Amino acid sequence: MTEKKIAVKVDHVSKFFKLPTESTLSLRTALVNRFKGIKGYKEQHVLKDISFEVEQGDFFGIVGRNGSGKSTLLKIISQIYVPEKGKVIVNGKMVSFIELGVGFNPELTGRENVYMNGAMLGFTTAEVDAIYDEIVEFAELEEFMNQKLKNYSSGMQVRLAFSVAIKAQGDVLILDEVLAVGDEAFQRKCNDYFMERKKSGKTTILVTHDMGAVKKYCNKAVLIENGFTKVIGNPDDVANQYSFDNATQSVNDSVQDQEIIETNAKIIEDFTVNLLSSNQVTPKDEIIFEFSFKQLKDIETHIALSFVDIDTNYGYYNDNSMDLVINELGDKKIIYKCSLPYINRAKLRIEATIRDKEKRVLAFAPSVKAPIFFVERNDLSGKSESERDSATGLLLRHGSWSTIESEE
Repeated sequence: MTEKKIAVKVDHVSKFFKLPTESTLSLRTALVNRFKGIKGYKEQHVLKDISFEVEQGDFFGIVGRNGSGKSTLLKIISQIYVPEKGKVIVNGKMVSFIELGVGFNPELTGRENVYMNGAMLGFTTAEVDAIYDEIVEFAELEEFMNQKLKNYSSGMQVRLAFSVAIKAQGDVLILDEVLAVGDEAFQRKCNDYFMERKKSGKTTILVTHDMGAVKKYCNKAVLIENGFTKVIGNPDDVANQYSFDNATQSVNDSVQDQEIIETNAKIIEDFTVNLLSSNQVTPKDEIIFEFSFKQLKDIETHIALSFVDIDTNYGYYNDNSMDLVINELGDKKIIYKCSLPYINRAKLRIEATIRDKEKRVLAFAPSVKAPIFFVERNDLSGKSESERDSATGLLLRHGSWSTIESEE
């Protein structure tokens, strides 16, 4: 059996940043502070003894909550940051794509930006010449390449920047949070590209919050938490741990927020939400929720809600419209009806709050009892992998509110 070659080795990497705690213009004060051991800064330790190996041909995922240190780790691998301890070894030519469009100049044409961005990635003019047509074709911008970038829409700029990165012929491709670029059609194209790349044996490192992408594309992954390696190995295990941690944190956050609310005068009691329709629906089906609560003060209130993906913790839909304002005391029952016609497949939970007219939160529906439902199209049999898995971003609201008269 042939031993796999190591593409990237992260060897006991630690990183901290110096955060100023005071400033002084006096040399005397600075010297006195130094002798007293007062540094004038504190150390924020972002990464703490991180080690793993990415083999040649791996599609390797790096996941973690915001502030966990994963983007800092990616910048160290990309040689933007230098670690305080440890080292990173990269074998081969690396294409690092940490932020979309970094280095693009709005005063230059699309064509000029392609060559400039290619040079920043370490490619010669001849090498960019060889892939230029592929970049333009993938970005679908043939008619616009001689226009200045400042005349592009944001979506066009994203497509061009992303196309430059993935078409550059590097041995290791590094991507940070770029799976949701472009419109639905472009996302399908990107999906097909990643599926092809996964089969090609080329090395890819992906930082993402999308656990569906981790399970779909990656053969290995690592979960970073508070600068440490928490789980490494099987992408399903890593993704499930991340989702579990997020769900637990959401409950804890809600409990803390509820405690803050309860320190104020009571306004809302017994806020609950129930799913009246089936918990398995198609995008065409009507979804119905019933909200119950007791209002103890005569002020204007309304319900705000969002649907959150269980795997990714990403919000796909929200309604904070104030279409139905409640301003009477007593027991209330509110019905909300909607559908999700632009989702192909998703596992969702509802998060709901009651707010006043300034949209300040007065009460949370308990997260531990939040209704969960599944949306999946039933007309995609025989379709391509990308069409079956395609999902949009934040959806437009098109739900309706109504009240149920309370019985005296």
